[in-house]
Amino acid sequence: MRSLISASIRNLPGSTSVDFWSKSLSEELGEAYEVFMPSMPNKQNADYDEWSIWFERHFEYLKDDAILIGWSLGGMFLAKYLSEKTFPQKIKALFLLAAPCGTQVDLEGNDCGSFQFDASILNQLTERVGAINIWHSTDDFVVPYEQALDYKKHLNKARIVTFSDKNHFLVLKFPELLTAIKDLD
Repeated sequence: MRSLISASIRNLPGSTSVDFWSKSLSEELGEAYEVFMPSMPNKQNADYDEWSIWFERHFEYLKDDAILIGWSLGGMFLAKYLSEKTFPQKIKALFLLAAPCGTQVDLEGNDCGSFQFDASILNQLTERVGAINIWHSTDDFVVPYEQALDYKKHLNKARIVTFSDKNHFLVLKFPELLTAIKDLD
């Protein structure tokens, strides 16, 4: 609740809307990749159960060897969901970008509510996902870098990639991610 009081208001009339790397991901990856980016419901008042229902509605469109990318709360969602539930397709790789981890989360008054989980469930994730990538920047002003270290502590086989200048990945271009995805082939 406190974060709603202090969060900056975006896309006001007369202001320039801000674009991020996710807007151009499909175009930059090219025709060799099929990119789905479901817009999750009620982002400002997110609920894990609602996101789960919406996520599951997309399963019929996905194929084996899916590459899943979860950014911020989306990463926390994927970590919890894939640890608790069986995904119907084979997951080639998972990227957790600036994702809060577990139950020790307090992001300026936002405790991530129903998305919290006991980090011990992450051992299930290692059995269900091919490559796990934890990406975080030490200058992240939303989710502290220590959250990435918490993931790494529970995900032995995960690869952690640390940046010092990407903040909360609120950047226009993200060539490192494009390269990492293409290198999976």
